[in-house]
Amino acid sequence: MAAERAAELNEAYHVLSNGARRAEYDLGRGAAPPGQTAPPSQAPDGATVPAAEVPAADAAASQAASTGGPAGEASGPNQRQFQQERVRRDQFLLKAAVGLFDQAVAAIAAGYGRTQVPGFDIAYGPKSGLFARNKGPQLLGRFVGNVDAQAIAETWAQVNQLKMPVNTEICVFLMGSTVAPPRQLADAIAHQRRRASKGRTVVLIPVDARNWDAHTPTDAPAIARTLLARLRTGS
Repeated sequence: MAAERAAELNEAYHVLSNGARRAEYDLGRGAAPPGQTAPPSQAPDGATVPAAEVPAADAAASQAASTGGPAGEASGPNQRQFQQERVRRDQFLLKAAVGLFDQAVAAIAAGYGRTQVPGFDIAYGPKSGLFARNKGPQLLGRFVGNVDAQAIAETWAQVNQLKMPVNTEICVFLMGSTVAPPRQLADAIAHQRRRASKGRTVVLIPVDARNWDAHTPTDAPAIARTLLARLRTGS
């Protein structure tokens, strides 16, 4: 199932990122005329995701990224259509990523349980045992449109705001539909590591949500490496 979802998402991405293929797709499905509301989208798990459910901040960020200018800048009906498709694509990727991540954790980390952490789409922590809490890092996941230096800085700031005990080990999977070049990512992470993290050990892993390719640092915990290997291969 993971392989099928990945294939569907990759095909959708290639269609949306190619002008000629996108035009053929629009003609084939009967795109809504300018000014009309775009039809709801079908997510990989079969659930309908209306365009109205996409957070305004995500839509604005996606629009800015696709136009190369500030959000709200009009570029014609075709550009607006592409912006809507990109927002929906990112929403699909988020739903698929969360579902696949849940499956992977359930398969390899029986000692972990799902939690809620403000600012993150995925959060798992070691379960409490009979006399003490199991050892292991907190596993957090955040989905952004573009994994770049700005997203890394924002995510690191989110971690610093968390109310967790000192010496807590935190592993963050920063996932996105596009990923900046490795050098830019490495420089941004190194810069954030030089800043105080309130006594916590923070490892941030940039991940391409389309295929689970990751820029894994050498000090990433073993469970993170195992998780990523399972997500890439499905086994």
